[in-house]
Amino acid sequence: MPKFTGVAVAKPRTLLLLGPAFVAAIAYVDPGNVAANLTAGARYGYLLLWVLIAANAIALLVQYQSAKLGIVTGKSLPELLGERLTTTPRRLYWVQAELVAAATDIAEVLGGAIALKLLFGLPLVVGGVIIGVASMALLAIQSRRGQRSFELIIMTLLAVVVVGFVAGLAFTTPDPVAIAAGIIPRFEGTDSVLLATSMLGATVMPHVIYLHSALTRDRHGVTTEPGQIRELLRATRVDVIVALTLAGAVNIAMLLLAAASLRGVDGHGVRGTDTIEGAHAAIVGALGPLVGVAFAVGLLASGLASTSVGTYAGSAIMGGLLKIRVPLLLRRIITLVPALVILGIGVDPTHALVLSQVVLSFGIPFALVPLVYLASSRQELGEFANTAWLRWAGWIATAAIVLINLLLIGLVVAGKS
Repeated sequence: MPKFTGVAVAKPRTLLLLGPAFVAAIAYVDPGNVAANLTAGARYGYLLLWVLIAANAIALLVQYQSAKLGIVTGKSLPELLGERLTTTPRRLYWVQAELVAAATDIAEVLGGAIALKLLFGLPLVVGGVIIGVASMALLAIQSRRGQRSFELIIMTLLAVVVVGFVAGLAFTTPDPVAIAAGIIPRFEGTDSVLLATSMLGATVMPHVIYLHSALTRDRHGVTTEPGQIRELLRATRVDVIVALTLAGAVNIAMLLLAAASLRGVDGHGVRGTDTIEGAHAAIVGALGPLVGVAFAVGLLASGLASTSVGTYAGSAIMGGLLKIRVPLLLRRIITLVPALVILGIGVDPTHALVLSQVVLSFGIPFALVPLVYLASSRQELGEFANTAWLRWAGWIATAAIVLINLLLIGLVVAGKS
């Protein structure tokens, strides 16, 4: 693909421009989503289906605005913030963004290590090392062969995730009446509220909000020609709709699978509902070993792809806010250490994964507020700034996520008091 520099080029074809949103979509089917969706379906059946529908709608809105920002300005969200913040606020902002990226990376490595344990019985630390090395290989391809090759590999892994997590539905019969009822927003007690907020927190992930603007910039280059920008935005809308609708369907499929097959196991839900291993054991017991293998393979692809994408996001954050370019492979080595330490000291990996999602929930407003502000600014985006309805939808979605995260914090604090 040619880099757009303002010089007239042949009109691009939409299909050839697809890809960045599929990379971003990996974050929406990562190991954190797996744990939340399976637990929700096993404990409450179809009750929280509406949460996934709402989360996916917000994802479509947020990721398009991030992608548009990168196309129109030719800069990533971290770069734009780095230009506007003075030294001390910029460094403080980087610290919270870096914590978010690190928490994400830890979760993905843990998920991949769990998958290798399920498939081959490997010790978690060994699995973590393998995931780290494999993700380095993916990042090496991105560095040497370019963005498009990296996108194609991630899209292939996403296809594996889809098959792995959706395959079980072929052996189950979800209740259509209960599905329809699950679309109506409601809760059943405090625990369902906590689970719903964790599902939202695991879905709208701040690191991929920062990343999408960098992905479109890196893929399409920079252009100031309005006609080319409109063409890219049209292709981006298709990219975002297709990729995130697919990711949303996978999340819904996981919940439906758990609701139809795991509800009521051991009298209350999944065996060991707090662990992915317990969910896998219940899937094998209810649907057979073949479906269990498909699930584990999907989890492996999810962990491998998402940890590579997370490292990419961390590099974009550091480059934009600190103006330091750290090679992706070096960053991968550095960020792999905390995950291996957690695995090595014997911390329950699923519990650590859940805690990482709590860290992410604190980072969401820091990414969303500047994103919606910049994407709605005519001074920044000119004629391509958000229209009134998109601007209001962005602020409403932002407010909803902030409120749901405040509710999560409040309930956790109240539960410990």
